Amino acid sequence: MINNSANDQQDSLPSLDAASIKRVKEGVAAASDRAVRYTIEQALNRLEAINQGQTEHQINGSVRRFVLRSLIHTLFRVRVENLENLPQTPAILAANHLHHIDPLLLLAELPSQPYYYILGDARTLYNKCWKRFILNFAGGVIPLARLWKEEVAVIEAAKAGRQDLAELAAAIAQNVPTGSDIQTLRQIDRIVLGILTHGDGMILFPEGRLGSTEGKLHHPLKRGTVIYALRAGVPIVPVALIGTNDLYLRKQLTIRFGEPLHFSPHTKATRQEVETALAALEKAMTALLLTNYQEPAGIKLLRYLLNHILW
Repeated sequence: MINNSANDQQDSLPSLDAASIKRVKEGVAAASDRAVRYTIEQALNRLEAINQGQTEHQINGSVRRFVLRSLIHTLFRVRVENLENLPQTPAILAANHLHHIDPLLLLAELPSQPYYYILGDARTLYNKCWKRFILNFAGGVIPLARLWKEEVAVIEAAKAGRQDLAELAAAIAQNVPTGSDIQTLRQIDRIVLGILTHGDGMILFPEGRLGSTEGKLHHPLKRGTVIYALRAGVPIVPVALIGTNDLYLRKQLTIRFGEPLHFSPHTKATRQEVETALAALEKAMTALLLTNYQEPAGIKLLRYLLNHILW
């Protein structure tokens, strides 16, 4: 069983500025929204059906790719490097994570087969009705319940005496699922391993959170990615996303695929085997990044809109 949720949130808590507190309030509102809860429940139920031999109701992979590719290419210029490294068999894509657009960017450029699923934060995915409509249409989403680091920071600050945050901290505790309970963790494990077993692929972000800097990983990488690969017996393809930290109209974004990493399958891998595989993954991902990245100068049209629309 793989736990990448509440306990992993404790390191490097963000500062609580006005923007962070506003985001927390929006997150609590999403967690309390019946429509959001219903959409998450239905999505998980559909995905569980895969393990029972049923076919998930999903849009054709070619149609999904066409729709997302049309949208992404209208807004940005996209460069794809080394796509030939992508296996035609089930695999886990492990990418760095700079923006909420990252999974959509990847899905827009990946071949339609095998069909790739993304594991993403439930409230970020479903907090607006237009997102729920698009994602229900597109399919291939595994919503992950978890506490945000900003929410953990609010709780800790309230415990430390911030009376102005006490009410918000209580609302978090009452309404926001941590995703760390045994039932939820086992459900996510069953879904991910079921997808890989049935011949489809996964897109995972081993950093477990959004980064803030181009050209570097935010350590430590979460162990779940390599544990899934070891248990399912599938390769991991390291992926570098370059340029997505700060978006604006017609900016060039780059997807760089590395060579697949193959590991011996282990139903119950030892800690040393997991750590060895994780070190190999970190090295491969780091090698793909553009460490001397320079943000382009000039006019940046629609910058605020494109950087916030997916919040």
